[in-house]
Amino acid sequence: MSKPIKLFRHPLSGHAHRVELFLSLLNVSTELVFVDLAKGAHKSAEFLAMNPFGQVPVIDDNGVVLSDSNAILVYLAKKYDTSGQWLPKEPLAGAQVQQWLSIAAGPIASGPATARLITVFGAPYDAASTIARTHALLKVIEQELASRPYLTGNLPTLADVASYTYIAHAPEGNVSLADYPQVRAWLARVEALPGFVPMQRTAVGLQSA
Repeated sequence: MSKPIKLFRHPLSGHAHRVELFLSLLNVSTELVFVDLAKGAHKSAEFLAMNPFGQVPVIDDNGVVLSDSNAILVYLAKKYDTSGQWLPKEPLAGAQVQQWLSIAAGPIASGPATARLITVFGAPYDAASTIARTHALLKVIEQELASRPYLTGNLPTLADVASYTYIAHAPEGNVSLADYPQVRAWLARVEALPGFVPMQRTAVGLQSA
């Protein structure tokens, strides 16, 4: 009988939360392993042996060790999603999900994720330009969601899992979601999914009041 998947993560890491969320949505047994970023645990020799880049998340699936949140999502979908919903095999549907995984690694990472890094972790980025990039992204996502409930269609996929966390926590980076009703409705739909687990909120930015 297989052991639970070990997820090495920090509770304030949105990248780690993507994986935690998906494991919960899949109802896969998981052991959460705290990595103390403040004390440099992610730069220890033991951790670097699992991920030479020294970043969370990392999973250990009964000896299969894998890092990078999007890569982990793809692995979990291919191994544990018997429905085929989360990463469709149909060429166009699968490519549409991959497009959003690239957006998660690009515009979402440089927009709302970075805005939150500034306020939560004191990262030395320019707040004004980062917030402007985030609003430009949110305007596109708002338009995309005007015609469908989830990012690629009528059902949630890895696109939604990879995109949810940093957009939901954008207010922590001083990015208001008030002007994006479609985005807020989409966030609520994700949060209503069976197995949804939230990420810990931080009282910074617009959440500090």
